[in-house]
Amino acid sequence: MSHVVLLGDCIFDNRRYTGGGPDVISQVRRALPPGWQATLLAIDGSVADDVPRQVGRLPPDATHLVLSVGGNDALLQASVLDEAVSSAAQAFGLLADVRNDFEPRYRAAVAACLRPAVPLALCTIYNGRFPDPAYQRLATVAVTIFNDVILGVAIEHALPVIDLRAICVDYHDYANSIEPSSQGGEKIARAIAALLTEGNTPVRAARIVSG
Repeated sequence: MSHVVLLGDCIFDNRRYTGGGPDVISQVRRALPPGWQATLLAIDGSVADDVPRQVGRLPPDATHLVLSVGGNDALLQASVLDEAVSSAAQAFGLLADVRNDFEPRYRAAVAACLRPAVPLALCTIYNGRFPDPAYQRLATVAVTIFNDVILGVAIEHALPVIDLRAICVDYHDYANSIEPSSQGGEKIARAIAALLTEGNTPVRAARIVSG
């Protein structure tokens, strides 16, 4: 029996934000073929540093892992967008510092997910739905710093990527600024199911799944 485990943060652990609607894990279970099992170990509010502890709770029969983490790491660094700078070089330097802090943390999270030696897929961080258009513009640019790390690690380890930026693109895909609604969760679940069931022969190459 195939058994997928969802790791990471509120992108998967979104039940409290759906207003009573279905959450991602229930939508994944519905989207997968009969005989598949799905377990949620992702915890709302988690950052990359929390992932190894989640991996430590893996069920022994886990056959596939999907990791979505980094959004809360980005939020913890959001104050950098309000920093006063005197030059573009200084602004880029601040962003470089943010990247340099996140990269080893994300690498450690992925390393923990690779230890069980089962197929692993990664997710990018989506752009969110912020009410202030000016802030949305800045956040969309800033999140590319984190996604560059995610994509780089995926390519390095030949891991498939679910690009949430290309999946959650509608206003109603979000329950608030940063949490997926049931509508967005269904899109995410369909992408996970499509990736996991696209064929019986694993393809060892980095792939971008956009819906």
